[in-house]
Amino acid sequence: MNRLLPLFLLLALLSACTEDVNPDYQKEVANPAYFHRSVKQLTDVIVHDIFSPPVASRIYSYSSLAGYEALAAGDPNLQSLAGQIPHLAPAPAPPAGVEIAYPLAAITAQLKVGKSLIFSEDRMDEFRNQLMAEMLEIRMPVEVYDASVAYGEAVADHVIAWYNGDMYKQTRTYPKYSITQDESKWQPTPPDYMDGIEPSWMKIRPFALDSASQFRPLPPTEYSLDPDSKWMREVNEVYTVFSGVDEQQSAERQAIAQFWDCNPYVSHTVGHLMFATKKITPGGHWINIAAIAAKKADADFTRTVETYALTSMAMYDAFISCWDEKYRSKLVRPETFINRHIDQEWRPLLQTPPFPEHTSGHSVVSRACAIVLTDLYGDNFAFADDSEEEYDLPTRKFPSFLAASEEAALSRLYGGIHYRPAIEYGIAQGEAVGKHLLERVSTRPLITEERPGR
Repeated sequence: MNRLLPLFLLLALLSACTEDVNPDYQKEVANPAYFHRSVKQLTDVIVHDIFSPPVASRIYSYSSLAGYEALAAGDPNLQSLAGQIPHLAPAPAPPAGVEIAYPLAAITAQLKVGKSLIFSEDRMDEFRNQLMAEMLEIRMPVEVYDASVAYGEAVADHVIAWYNGDMYKQTRTYPKYSITQDESKWQPTPPDYMDGIEPSWMKIRPFALDSASQFRPLPPTEYSLDPDSKWMREVNEVYTVFSGVDEQQSAERQAIAQFWDCNPYVSHTVGHLMFATKKITPGGHWINIAAIAAKKADADFTRTVETYALTSMAMYDAFISCWDEKYRSKLVRPETFINRHIDQEWRPLLQTPPFPEHTSGHSVVSRACAIVLTDLYGDNFAFADDSEEEYDLPTRKFPSFLAASEEAALSRLYGGIHYRPAIEYGIAQGEAVGKHLLERVSTRPLITEERPGR
């Protein structure tokens, strides 16, 4: 057998010498379309598995950060977020003397972390197998492919160990929201009368925020049954939002509300038949806007991964900040108050989400994401948002990210699910969260060129 060993080594050497290697494999693997597809696959699984908006933000952020950290290890245009996020330790260093295709490592890390956070693992496996088959078709050296996948998995394991310390598991065992007899406080709403979602989300560890209450917004208007009170004026604005406007204005307000609904689980009852429709979350909508921006700007792989990482971090911290206020003020929703005191038959255009009113989650999250995307792509970045086309809603056009965030916020008034203060204070809250993230976290070394928005 020992005499055969030199023959085996010779055959292996000959095989290596004749391996069909594409000389441009490093360039071709860095096609940002691969990363876009990986993120879209994760969105599709999030929709399928019906994750709540806060939980979806956690899935997006940790998976995007894993991809970012794997890429930053070998990309001189990026710097690691380790240390900038105080509780994030440096990822494992790439093995010395081994060539790695860092975009492949980034995709591997993003997919592995994403899979670890969802239920439908088979859907992620099927997609990963298909994408990795395409990677092999690029014809990079086998040893580079293997080393790249192994490094991406090592970074993913590092991120998984990190996120296990963010208090998510502990909050799964915390008490549910307690309903009180105080009529000013939130009550479950029709048609499902679901429990309040994620009442302990403010205990989740943030990325850049010093605490969940760091950007505590102004409190809601004082509850009152006085017909002349500020509270009643705000309630009546919701109740009469389609009154006194012409047919065209009414249709536009309905279109805005429906476009930004982003309710991951909408119940329907037709006679004795009950069913639900699934859609993207508010965070998922902004992840898609991030993709639209990167593609329109012809962003390379580096800028694409950076865009997803920053947008998802802003979204994640925005949900923590918003939920901190929601379960502090615990304010009653318009549907509950109007049915009790004004009109028993009134129903909002949109289905009321199952958590307290103040502040508006879409207002906070949309503004935080818009601040980050403006920093990346500029103040007047016009775009066509086709995020809702797959849910049979037409594309809407916006002159800027901030304009889109303002329409998203106002949609909650048109939808009948928020009073105006939750919208206006929510915008200010989201702006503070987004700006704070950009002040605390820097993705680019100082020697690189400035972003368009700065």
